[in-house]
Amino acid sequence: MQIKEEVLKALRMVTHPEKGSDIVTLGMVGDIKVSEEGIAIVLVPEKSNDPFLASIKSNCVRAVKEVLGSDAVISSIEVKPRIVVEKMSAPKRDVLPGVKNIIAVSSGKGGVGKSTVAVNLAVALARQGYATGLLDADIFGPSVPRMFDAEDYRPEVRQENGTDLIIPMTRYGVRILSIGFFVKGSDAVIWRGPMASSFLKQLISQGDWGELDYLIFDLPPGTSDIHLTLVQEVPVTGAVVVTTPQEVALADARKGIAMFRSESINVPVLGLVENMSYFESPELPGKKFYLFGRDGGSRLAAETGTDLLGQIPIVESICDGGDAGKPAALDENATGQAFMELGRTIVRQVEKRNAEMAPTKRVEMK
Repeated sequence: MQIKEEVLKALRMVTHPEKGSDIVTLGMVGDIKVSEEGIAIVLVPEKSNDPFLASIKSNCVRAVKEVLGSDAVISSIEVKPRIVVEKMSAPKRDVLPGVKNIIAVSSGKGGVGKSTVAVNLAVALARQGYATGLLDADIFGPSVPRMFDAEDYRPEVRQENGTDLIIPMTRYGVRILSIGFFVKGSDAVIWRGPMASSFLKQLISQGDWGELDYLIFDLPPGTSDIHLTLVQEVPVTGAVVVTTPQEVALADARKGIAMFRSESINVPVLGLVENMSYFESPELPGKKFYLFGRDGGSRLAAETGTDLLGQIPIVESICDGGDAGKPAALDENATGQAFMELGRTIVRQVEKRNAEMAPTKRVEMK
């Protein structure tokens, strides 16, 4: 009985983002069972189409662990809505049927830290309890294997109904596939556009991704055949554009936003991430040095009517962690918390997008 009371106490810390009250007061907690397998919680939302259910479930896990300790096991969180609302018919697709949200991480130009943001975002989402996958679609410059210390990894293949399925590597809770798993790190990928697009299609359709809350695509810089292949193959939930504050990067980021918003593509832009925003010297704590300009991301966000999702500083540990295969989002320091907050912001943006907009359709190029 004591554990149930502690769990109920923890759930009072979980607030419904829209209703502004905790889920216990709102009557959303139906039952709590404690067994050898762990703690089973039943949530009873008013309607089945509550757009905040995913984040509420994640926050329940976090709150219980905060109260009972990190070793507490939540065996299940079952949802039994009072009213079942018929969902808007989603576009049919023959690939990634178990993936709820597809996020494209893009940049107008190279060198702005797009892959670093994609990797740390994936790790942050996984740490927050979301089933997360990462597909390294930067075909000609895959850096994800190094960032996960997996340059020598070679995926296994299993057969299902006569089809070969590629099993993603799982590290830090993230399921990962990359072209870097199929070529030597020292080899250059010299492919024409159709070959690169064909390989991306194979990773998408034959990847054994299973059930995922988020599948993140680390796209090549610029606008290319790979971007078109992605939006033709799968309905992309939303795009995240990475930039630095300097004008040359902002100019290219502007083009990236325009591409996703173009009539022929029509993929919602969730927002901008400003990387390398500033530098703080250990000798001068609290003083920020804006090496690449100041507030460039904020200006571009205002100009394009886009949200600024986060500002990531220049920190040596981010680079070191990427080179060593230990993403900064694993750390409990300020840098790690910055990526964790970026993950929470992305979740809110996706929930808002899904509540207000119809599902994205795959692009049919004519």
